[in-house]
Formats: sequence, structure tokens, C-alpha cells
Amino acid sequence: MESGLISSLIDHPVSDGVLLLDRGGRCLVANPAARRRGLDRLVERHAASLAGLYARLLDGEPELPCELPDTGMPLRGLLRTVKIDGGAPIAFSLSIRLSEDLDDWLEAAESGGHALWVWDLRHDQMRGSGAWIDWVGTPGRDAPLPFQAIEQRIHPDDRAAMRAALHSYLEGEGTQYLCEYRCARADGAWRWVRDSGRVTARDAQGRPSKVAGTLTCIDNQKQLEQSLREQRGLVEDTQRLAGMASWCWDLGTGQVWCAAALRERLGLADGVDIRGWLRRCGRGGNGPVVRRAWRELRDRGAQRHFDLVADGIDGPVHLQVWASLQEYADGGPGRIVAQVQDVSRQRRLDAEIHRSSALLRRVAELGRIGGCEIDADTRTLHWTGECAGLHGREGESLPLQDLLRHYTTESREALEAAMSRVAAGAPPETLELCFYRPDGEQIWTQAVVDFSHDGGLPPRYLVLFRDISGERAASERIERLAHFDALTGLPNRGRLRQDVDTALTASGTLYQALLLLDISGFGGINEAHGHAAGDIVLKAVAARLHMLVDAGDLFGRVGADEFVVLLQQGTGRDDVAATAQRIVTGLSDPVPAAGEILRFGVSAGIAVRPPGVGFDELLRAAGVALHGARQRGRNHIEFYSPDAWRRARRRLDIEHALRGALEHEEFSLAYQPLIDLSRHAVCGIEALLRWHHPELGSCAPDEFIEIAEATGDIVGIGEWVVREACRQAAAWDAAGLEFGRMSVNVSAVQLRDPGFAQRVLEACVDTGWPATRLELEITESALLLDTDALWACFDVLQGAGIGLSIDDFGTGFSSLSYLSRFPVGRLKIDRSFISELAGAGGTGRAVAVTRAIIQLGKALRMQVLAEGVESSADEQLLREYGCDEVQGYLYSRPLPPREMARWLQDQAKGLAEHRLALA
Repeated sequence: MESGLISSLIDHPVSDGVLLLDRGGRCLVANPAARRRGLDRLVERHAASLAGLYARLLDGEPELPCELPDTGMPLRGLLRTVKIDGGAPIAFSLSIRLSEDLDDWLEAAESGGHALWVWDLRHDQMRGSGAWIDWVGTPGRDAPLPFQAIEQRIHPDDRAAMRAALHSYLEGEGTQYLCEYRCARADGAWRWVRDSGRVTARDAQGRPSKVAGTLTCIDNQKQLEQSLREQRGLVEDTQRLAGMASWCWDLGTGQVWCAAALRERLGLADGVDIRGWLRRCGRGGNGPVVRRAWRELRDRGAQRHFDLVADGIDGPVHLQVWASLQEYADGGPGRIVAQVQDVSRQRRLDAEIHRSSALLRRVAELGRIGGCEIDADTRTLHWTGECAGLHGREGESLPLQDLLRHYTTESREALEAAMSRVAAGAPPETLELCFYRPDGEQIWTQAVVDFSHDGGLPPRYLVLFRDISGERAASERIERLAHFDALTGLPNRGRLRQDVDTALTASGTLYQALLLLDISGFGGINEAHGHAAGDIVLKAVAARLHMLVDAGDLFGRVGADEFVVLLQQGTGRDDVAATAQRIVTGLSDPVPAAGEILRFGVSAGIAVRPPGVGFDELLRAAGVALHGARQRGRNHIEFYSPDAWRRARRRLDIEHALRGALEHEEFSLAYQPLIDLSRHAVCGIEALLRWHHPELGSCAPDEFIEIAEATGDIVGIGEWVVREACRQAAAWDAAGLEFGRMSVNVSAVQLRDPGFAQRVLEACVDTGWPATRLELEITESALLLDTDALWACFDVLQGAGIGLSIDDFGTGFSSLSYLSRFPVGRLKIDRSFISELAGAGGTGRAVAVTRAIIQLGKALRMQVLAEGVESSADEQLLREYGCDEVQGYLYSRPLPPREMARWLQDQAKGLAEHRLALA
């Protein structure tokens, strides 16, 4: 192309774009049309993609078509070489067809809310107008995009539908692709669009190769549709909640249209004519109503309202109808339109309310329940007949003040205060009121007070009364029976506990003491003179307490013949003792009954209250003191000593702690060897129970065993001791330690348990310890209860080979009879005798008792064991007396399992060395 021609084209105001490019693709000059479209920048931006075309032109091709991507439709142009005087190419010229009509159409489409797009299926490239790029493309990027990238901008819930519509169209199942979906805006918001397109090109096989279409924003349309749906739904919900349905009868065709809910309720099919409706709704008494309504609608055209009872599938259906006549503009027959409301439920409710009202009136009459309204301004009272009768009056109204004059002061004030609170917005209040009828009868009522200021009526108080006089009298009787002794009328133990604990809490620094009184000889009075005489004595004592007890002191009956007095008037121990002695002396005077004089005595135990102590603990302490007073004889008093208090408190703490000691693994066993005097070797080991509590510390067996027996906890503890001792013995035996038998102490309570013997045998089997190497030590008191159960227990133990020994022999109720009857194989001399042997020089009474026990054992062919041996002199004397076995600190103190094992190992080693020396 000549340079002059190029200069002319560039300067001429043509509509096409003309550019001059150097050999590297940079724009040297462009005409106004090209600059206006920004083609100079576009060519340089895509210089890399045009480099191949430049190379072909340099190789000799004169011109080549090219295509430039644009923000809208692609631009097609023609590339040529520029030569001077037929020489080598020095530049390139690019001419691009720019149709102003196309721009106008594109501008018109986008102004109307439409974006244009083209999809090349062969290369999977989508291009579109600027609006399309803003909507579904990547703003600022005008390069073609794959379909998948466009799809990612579509809402996840709409992708499947869009993909299905497009696939259906491309497979030939439709004449046009059309789909509505949401796409993401640049700011992340979603907008609704309608996407439509057609195939614009096909390949040689007839398959679609290019699709073009438009994308139209339909946000406003969707919002309008949503608003219409919401409004329609609101109307339908309103009609459904109100039981309303639309109904229309075309007078020309006779067809009736109605809401489906009403048709289903009446059991009518869709499309039924007016005759079918009349058959359903015009029966019985409905005929005249329907005919009259029709005449008025036809003749007057006025709106009509009437009620019908139609036959429904579930029974009668009550309908209210509002109907009007509408004429067509062309003069046709017109139509009847109506709103029909199903009021069946309301009719049922009305009937139920009527029945309920009648029932309430009857209940009010039978239950003497009445109500009234009190005008808030005039304070005039209007009441029902039941309420007037409850108050013993007649008439429909009276001033409130006239009524309140017959109420007690407390009830009048309570009612006025409740009315003030509910008028200020408080919820309804329930209170009990007391008043007197004109005839003097006292009436108790339960009143519910409320305030109302709605319904267009003046503000008023609403009060409901119910007669509870009978209930209150019964409640008072029940209260008295629950808290007062029926015979004497004095407070019982439960009521006295409440009163005393309250007095102790509020006492401050008062000197307080609890006096527990017991009638000595009361049992003899009942036996000799009968219980009626005993009741007379109890009533006399109660009457005398009223006279003898100072004002402010509390008293009551806590047992068959026991009374309690809380003394609060004294200032010290002497005052309490003097008051207590005065009461005891006054109560012990003889009582005449049925012509006889009943004589008795009174004993009293006194517990002075330490700080922080309650009724139950004081009563327990007073009971301990009462035991001492009884031992001194009649009409004596005894104070509870601090030492006795501490012992009782300790006992209570131990009793409470024992309940969880076994579960908390607080028990352990210590072991002490038993020595055979003839062989001077270990013949057995005794398991001794130990208990260490986290708070109480170490508790001696003498301290807690008795308590465990009293509470029954000894059964579980004893079973654990047997099982643990057998387990430890089996472990030592498996380790090769020689020690003979394992001896375990058992309680008389355990022996009385029917399953005790069987559980002992199970413990031996479970731990692998032979029953023949187990010995149970029992106390003499366990043999005193000679029962079949005890014999059965001994039979089981003896049959299994378990040995029995009597522990602490000589300190209990020793009896030769049970020694000869029961299968006892060993006697254990108590340590109290052994401790005096050496000190007595072998001539004291302890020596005589010890020798007698040993000789008794020999005579009965029993083994004899002496415990508490602490010196060699004791051992020597016992050997001389013929004692078989010994036990004590001379050989070893009770040791934990590990130390006991080491002691046994040392003994075995010493015995081996001794035998080796003899050999």
C-alpha cells in the first residue's frame, strides 16, 4: 500500500478504523474512528496474539483477515503490508469495519436491559457485550471465557435447572433456549435474569457450533411476582384462618366455582353446577332461606346475608353467606359472587359455652362460689345471687364499705391492699378473708381479686369468693394432729423440734438448757392399773408443766412417758439445777385415779447447750444424762458432762463416717504373728482391722467396732476383712512364706446373719486359701444366744474344717456349758490377766486365773493361747503353766502386709541358721 494512500485514509473522516503499525505491532498512527473506539490501545494489548499474522505478512503474504476481541462483539479487520517503492515491508496497515448501526443496536439493547452473548461451542469460548460482562463475566476482562467460568457466577441452587434447559435445547427438544436464574453481581449480591438464545451456526454434521442470545435483568419482575404471591398467600391464609371461601355462580352457564377447601368440606367435585350445590345446601329448613335470598338478589340487587346448614362429609356444616349480584357490561345474565364462612366450629363452641355456663352456674350453686364487680369510681358492689347468699344478704348491689364493716380488721386491710395492687397493674391475687354474717356465724373465704378496664366498660374490680370454712376447720384439725400430742395437747417431737431450733437460733447469749423428764415406774402403773390410769398420770403431768414451767420456756411430750423442757430463764448452772429440781419435785406428787393414789417418781437429765448445737444433739445428750439420773434413783437430776458430750459427739461422727468408709477404702489390715511355745516357731497370724478416716484420724477397733455392730455396718466390714485376710494369706503362701493358719475376728452380729458361713466359704474359694487353714475368733457373748441359726452356722464352718476360737476368754460371761456344747478348739486368755503375771511374782490372782484357764483348756482338750505377752518373764511363766501359744509385742507388734512379709522372711532365715548350727 502506498504511503500517500495511507495518509489520505487516516486523514479522511471515514466510519471504519484505520491504523498504521510498525513491524513490532505498535500503533504508529490511527484515524479518528479508530482512536474513538480505542483500537490503538486494543491492538497493542493483543500484540502477542497477532504476532503470528505479522510473521506471515513478512514472509510474503500480501494481506490476512484478523479478529480482535472487544468489550462487545468481536471486531473483524484486514492486515496488509506497507512498502515504499516496492521494497521490503516497513510497516503494517490495519483496517477494521466499524458499523455505526451495530453500535446503535448494541446501545439500544443494553439501554433496554438486555445483554448480548455468543458461545462458540467448538472452542468453548463465550463473548458478550459490556453489560453481559458486568453481569456474568469478569468486569474489566474482555477476553473470551469458558462456559464453566460463566456457570460459577450462577447461584448454586439454579445451576442444575440452567444446565438442564440448555442441554434440552441443544439436543433438539425445544425451539429456543430459555431459563431464569440468579447470577452474582460484582458486589456479591444476586440478581434475577432471563437467559434466552438460539443456535446461529452448525458444523458439517449439523451439530450446533455457535449459540447467540440475550440476558435480561428481571429483578423487578421477580419482586413483583413475589409480592403478588405473598399477597395471594396472605389472602388465602386469612380466609383459611377465618373459615372463609370465595364462591361464584355464572348465571348464564350454571357453573359454580368455589375454593377447594369448601368443596372438600362438603364433599363436592370440581365443576359441579348449581343444581349439585342446591342438593347439598337446600335441604330441610334451608329451602325458604335460599329462595328468599335469590328473589331479593334478583329483584333488588341488594347484598344478602343468610345462614345455611349443609350436609358435609363429617356431618352438618354451618355456613354464613354474604352474596351480591354482578351484571356483565355486555348485558349478559351476570353472576352471583359470595363469601362463605364455615362457622361450624364457632357454633360448637357456642353450644359448649352454653353448656359450660349452665354447668358453672350449677357448680357455683352447689359449691357456694360467688362473684362480684366493684366499680372503681363509685365503689359500688354488684354481686351474683351466690355471692350475696354466701354473705347472708339479699339484693343486687350495695356500697362496698357497708360490706367491709363485717370483715375482720386483718381481712379488710388485706382486701383493700390487694385491690390497690391489682389496680396498679399487678397480676390477680389470691387471699383468704374472714367475715361474720348478720347471724354471727364466722365465714372464711378464698378470694381472687383482679382489675379490668377494657371492653368499653368503666374500670372495675372483679372478686371471686369461695367458701372454705369447712376446709379451714379440717386443716386446723390436721395441723393440730400433726404437731400436737392428742392425749395431752402438748407439742409433739416434730413441733417441739421446730420451736426449740427457732429459739436456739434467735437466743443470742441466753443461757439455755434442755431438760429431759422421765416418769419412773410408769410401766408398772400401766401393768397394775391399766392404760387408762397411765393416761390420767400423763394428763396430770402435762397440766402441772403448764404451772411449773416459767413463761418463755418451751415444753412438750417426746415419748410415751418422756417430756422435754427448754429452760431459757437461768443465768448459770445453779439456776438451771434449782429450776429443774423444782419441776421434778412438783411433777412427782401422787395422782388420784379411780379411788386410788398413783405414786411415781420423776428423773431428769440436763444438757446445757454449747454454741451451734441443735435440738436433736441436745436431746441425745440429755438422754445420756437421764440414764445417769435413773441409776441414782427417783426424783434425781443429772447434768451432762463435757467429757460425756465429747464422747457422744465422737460416737456420732464415727457412726456417720462408717457409712462410706468401706466404699472409700479407708480400712486396712495389720498382722501379728502367733508363736508356738514348744517349737518357738510361727504357728499362725492374726488379722487386725485398722481404720484411718481423713477427718477423724485413726480410730481404734475398741472405739468403732461396737458402733458398727449397732448400726449393722459390721456385716459388710467383716466380710471384707475375711476376704482380704484370705487373699493376703494366699499371696504369702504362694511366695513361699510359712506361717500356719490365718486367724480373723468375727462379730456376734455376723454369726446371726443366715448367709455368713456360706460367704466365708466363698471367700476361701475365690482367694484360693484353704478353709482348713482359716480360724475365726469369736467373743463369749456370741455363744450366749443359743439358737438354731447359730448351730447351723457352726455346722457349715466345722464341716469345711474352719477352726473356732474364743477371744478374750475370762472377761465375759464364761460358762462351761457352752464350752462343752459348741465346736470350739482354742481359748485366748485376755491380755488383762497376762499383764499382771510378772508383776505379781507368780503368786497373784492373775496367776491363779491364768493357770485355771490353761488347765480348763487342757481338760476340754483345747489349745490355749495367751495374748499381750511383752516380756521374757511372761513367756517363761506361760511355758511353765503349759500354755500352747503366745502373742504379743515381745515377738512383734501388728505390722502392715509388707513389713509382716519381711518379718516372716527374717524368721525363716533365723530358723534355717539355727537348724544349720544344730546340724
